[in-house]
Amino acid sequence: MIGASRLIRPRRIGAAASRTPLAAIGTASSAAARAHARPYSYQSRPDTSEKETIVKLLYNIGSKKEVEQYLRHFSSVESQKFAVIKVGGAVISDDLATLASALTFLNRVGLYPIVVHGAGPQLNQRLEAANIEARYEDGIRITDGPTLAIAREVFASENRKLVEALERLGTRARPITGGVFVADYLNREKYDRVGRIVHVNREVVESSIRAGCLPILTSLAETPEGQILNVNADIAAGELARVLEPLKIVYLNEKNGLYHGTTGKRIETIHLDEEYDELLKEPWVRYGTKLKLKEIKELLDTLPRSSSVAIISAEHLHKELFTHSGAGTLIMRGHRLFSEQDLASVDSDRLRALLMEQDPSIASGESTAASYWQKLAALKRAGGQYWIYGDEPYQVAAIVTRTPGQGISVLDKFVASKAAVLGNITDNAWKLIVRDHPQLVWSVPRTDDNLSWHFDRADGSWGAGDNIVFWYGVEDWKKISSMVSAMHGRRVAPRAAGSTGRRSYSTQRPPRPALRVGLIGARGYTGRELIKLIDGHPQFELAYVSSRELAGKPVPNYTKAQISHVNLSAQQVGELTREGRQAVDVWIMALPNNVAAPFVAEINNAAAQLSPDQQPVVVDLSADYRFDTTGQWAYGLPELHRASLRNSTTGRISNPGCYATGSQLGIAPLLPYLDSTRLPSVFGVSGYSGAGTKPSPKNDPGFLQDNLIPYAPVNHIHEREIGHSLTRLCKPEYPFGAQNPLKVQFSPHVAPFFQGIALTLHVPLRMSMSVKDMVEVYREFYQGERLVHVVESAPLVRDNSEKHYAVVGGFAVPPHGEDSGSAQLAERRAVLNVTLDNLLKGAATQAIQNMNIAMGIGEYTGIPLADKPTMS
Repeated sequence: MIGASRLIRPRRIGAAASRTPLAAIGTASSAAARAHARPYSYQSRPDTSEKETIVKLLYNIGSKKEVEQYLRHFSSVESQKFAVIKVGGAVISDDLATLASALTFLNRVGLYPIVVHGAGPQLNQRLEAANIEARYEDGIRITDGPTLAIAREVFASENRKLVEALERLGTRARPITGGVFVADYLNREKYDRVGRIVHVNREVVESSIRAGCLPILTSLAETPEGQILNVNADIAAGELARVLEPLKIVYLNEKNGLYHGTTGKRIETIHLDEEYDELLKEPWVRYGTKLKLKEIKELLDTLPRSSSVAIISAEHLHKELFTHSGAGTLIMRGHRLFSEQDLASVDSDRLRALLMEQDPSIASGESTAASYWQKLAALKRAGGQYWIYGDEPYQVAAIVTRTPGQGISVLDKFVASKAAVLGNITDNAWKLIVRDHPQLVWSVPRTDDNLSWHFDRADGSWGAGDNIVFWYGVEDWKKISSMVSAMHGRRVAPRAAGSTGRRSYSTQRPPRPALRVGLIGARGYTGRELIKLIDGHPQFELAYVSSRELAGKPVPNYTKAQISHVNLSAQQVGELTREGRQAVDVWIMALPNNVAAPFVAEINNAAAQLSPDQQPVVVDLSADYRFDTTGQWAYGLPELHRASLRNSTTGRISNPGCYATGSQLGIAPLLPYLDSTRLPSVFGVSGYSGAGTKPSPKNDPGFLQDNLIPYAPVNHIHEREIGHSLTRLCKPEYPFGAQNPLKVQFSPHVAPFFQGIALTLHVPLRMSMSVKDMVEVYREFYQGERLVHVVESAPLVRDNSEKHYAVVGGFAVPPHGEDSGSAQLAERRAVLNVTLDNLLKGAATQAIQNMNIAMGIGEYTGIPLADKPTMS
C-alpha cells in the first residue's frame, strides 16, 4: 500500500482553486495603513498580528499545510533571494492596482520581492506624440539621443507610479532608477545607446531590503563613465537573478502564462531537462516563444536547481507562489528521471535513505528496506517484474510491481521529499509511470490527507474497509474485483457490467456491476425524478420501489425492467438489508420529515451484523439527519463537503434541502468576508412542486394564478439548515464559527410555476468589494464544478427549470455614497442571484451525486451535464 501520507499532491492537478482575490486581500490588509501612509523612508513595518491575519487569508487559496510549507521555503533564504519579478509596462498601465496589491500581499507575510519593470508601451506612446519613429533591429529598440531622453522620463514616471501605489497601501518601497546595472555598448553602430550588462551592483538592492523597503528598479544601465544605456527589462531581470540566485524569477504578463500553439491550452509546467529538446521541435514554437524559452533555459542553467521561472498574471501571483496547483506556467530545470528493472542498477543506499525518511511503514519501523528488497527479489524469482522510478538526486521514488500472469501493474510505493514536491518532480514521475503502465492499481488509507490527489489521478475507486483501492486505465470489472480481493481480501461481487467510458475522473463512467437501489417513497415528485435518473444511469438499477398508495402498479418512466411498486414496511426493509448487497446496495429515503427514522433504525440494526463491504449506503432526503452531531451522517452537498463525503465510513448521507442548497452555494464563497455584526438575508421563490403532492393552497394552480404566497417567514427549517451547515464550513479565522454560529434571515414564497427556485441574496461584508472582485471570487471557488455555473447576468428560473445544475450570477454592489457610518455599512454588502431546479439539483440530482461518491464511482455518472448554462 502506498505511503500516501508522505505523498504531497504534485502541482497542476487542478485542485486547489484560489478563493481569495488579491484585490480583496489588499483591501483587508491596508485599510488602516492608508490612513497613516507616509514617505517610504519613514513608514513602519506591519506588525506580527497583521502578518498572521494575512497568512490566515492565504489558507483560502490552498490548504494550511501547503501555505505554511511554501512560506517556510521562501523564508528559509536571505530576503534578497526570494524572488525577482519582471513587470511589463502594460501591467503598470493596465493593472496597477492589482500589481500593487499583489506586491503588498507578499510584503505583509514578510517577503521582499525585487521588482524590475519595463515601460515599452508608454515609451511608444510618448515617441509617437513627439513624432519620433520607434525603430527596431533584430527585435532590439534602436535608442538614439532623443529616444533615450524620453525613455528616462518615461521610466522615472512609471517607477514613481508603482512606488506611490504601494505607498498608498502602506507598503514601504524605494524607487531605484539607476546605480544597479553597469553596462557596455551592445553594438553602438547598430543599436546606438543600448547596453550589455557587465556588472550588477547588488548592494543598492540589498540596502533597500535592509531598510525594510521593496526595491523597485528600472532597467536602465550606465557605463563606467556615466552614460545612460537602454537595456531590455527581461535581460536586466535575468542578469539580476544570476547575481542574487533567487528561488523564483517571475515574469508578469496579462495572459497568465504560456499557451500551447496547437491546443490553445495554458502550459502548466515545463521541465527543461526532460522536455526542452522536444518542445523546440514543436511547429508552433517559433519567433518570440522560441527566444523566450532559450533565454529562460540559459538563465536557469546558471542558477541552482532550486530556482524556477513562473510566467503569471499579477492577480494570480499569490496562487502561483503558495499552492501546489499553481495558476500560470512554471518552468524549472528539474532532474532527468530514470526507470530501472533491477535493484542492482540503482543506488540502493540513496533509495533506502529516501524510503526511511518518507515511507510510513519503513520510517515507523513496521518494516525495513532490507525486507522490502527481499520481497522484490522473491517476486522476480517467481517470474514477476518490478520497476523502480526516480530522479538523479533521489528526491522522488516510485516502485511498481506486477505478479506473474497479471496484466495490471501495482503502484506499490510512491514517496517524495519536500524538495521534490516544491520542485514538482512528482508530476513528471507520474507521467513516466503511466506511460509505461497503461493499467495501474494502488491502495491508500481512508485517513490519508491527500485523497484528493488520488481521486484526481484515478479513473475509479472502491472502498475496502479502512482503505480505498484506486485504478487507472482498467475497464474489466473482473480484473478490478480480483485486484481488490488480492490487496485486501475483499471480494467485490460481480453483477451485470455497466457501460464504460474513457478518462477524466469527474465524468468517467467506470466499469461497475449494476448496483441495486431500493427507493422508499416513490409517489412524490422527487421520487419520480429519481426513477428517471436511475433509468438513465449506467450503473444503478431499481431493485425495489416502495409506495403505499401505488403498491401493485407498474413503475412508470423505467425501461430497464418491468417492475411494480411494492409497499415495504420498516421491518421488511431490515430483512432485505440482512441479505447484504446482493439484495440492495443503496437505500433512498424519499419520505416526508419525521417518517424515515423506523426504516433507518431497521437498516442500522441489520447492517451491524454484516461485514463492511456488504453494508448498504443510505441516502435520506428529509431533514431528519441534517443537523446530526454524532458524526454518523455526512451532509450531502458535494460542492462544499466533498472531502467529508469521500472520507465517510458510515455510508449514511443526509441530502440537503432545495432552498438550503441554493442559499449555501450563494453564500459559501463569501464566508471569509462576512460582517459578523449583520446577517445575510435570502428572499426565496419556489415553484409549487416544492409544496409536495398533498393538496393545499400552496400547490393549487388556481389559487396561485397571478399570486405569490409567502409562508414560514421565521424559523423555516431551511433557515436553520443554512446557518448550521455554513457554520460547519467556517475556518477559525472566519468571522463566524462554533462559538459564534452563522444565522441567516430567510423568506420563502410559492409562485405559480411548477418547478424551479429563484433566490436573491443580500450578504453583509466587512469590507467593500467590487463586482469584478465578486465574479472572480465565485469563478475561482467553483472552478471545475460541473453542476454549478457562474455567470455575470441574473439567471432566470425558466432557463434553469429541468436542468441539473445551479446558476449563480446577477452580482451587484451598492454605489458609494455618504460617509456616515450607516451609509458605509449599507455599501458593504454583496447582492446576487441563484437559480436551481428544486426537484433536481435541489433533491434528486444531488442524491445521485451523493450515491455516486458513496459507491466510489465518477461523481457525475448518470447526470446530464452542460458546459454552459441556458441563458435567455
